Amino acid sequence: MSDNIVYKWTDGSNKDFQEFYKKTEEYYSKIVGGIEKRRAFVPYNHSDGIPNVLIAYHGDVAVACAGFKPYSEDDAEIKRVWVEPDYRGRHIAKDLMKQIEDRAREFGYKRTILQTRAIMADAVGLYEKLGYSKIENYPPYDNLVGAVCMAKNL
Repeated sequence: MSDNIVYKWTDGSNKDFQEFYKKTEEYYSKIVGGIEKRRAFVPYNHSDGIPNVLIAYHGDVAVACAGFKPYSEDDAEIKRVWVEPDYRGRHIAKDLMKQIEDRAREFGYKRTILQTRAIMADAVGLYEKLGYSKIENYPPYDNLVGAVCMAKNL
């Protein structure tokens, strides 16, 4: 685990997670050239419906998050992996992902799945290093241009 980082489980209604949600929405819109270019993705990314959220804190400051929700009987879908820019490069995302995967496994899921975008090369690279492989896009992303879906067997 990363130095001086404390991880706390919560859910999508958590105020720190809601702040990360706003930041991620702004970031995603910026990298793709505006909200208009990702409007089709927005309905599938509401944060309040995520029952399992892990937030990383440095002291009292929330510095990173990740969550997962049921997708199917066997699959847990990972949502909103985010590390504040000043905290990147400290393996926090890797720690978040490991804990998410461990909890999903404890809940009986056989696989974790996620959706990202090719333009997010750092994220794709991280997921590949963690053992994720690209899969055929799953609904609702199967008809969305730019979506990249990945999975890892637990």
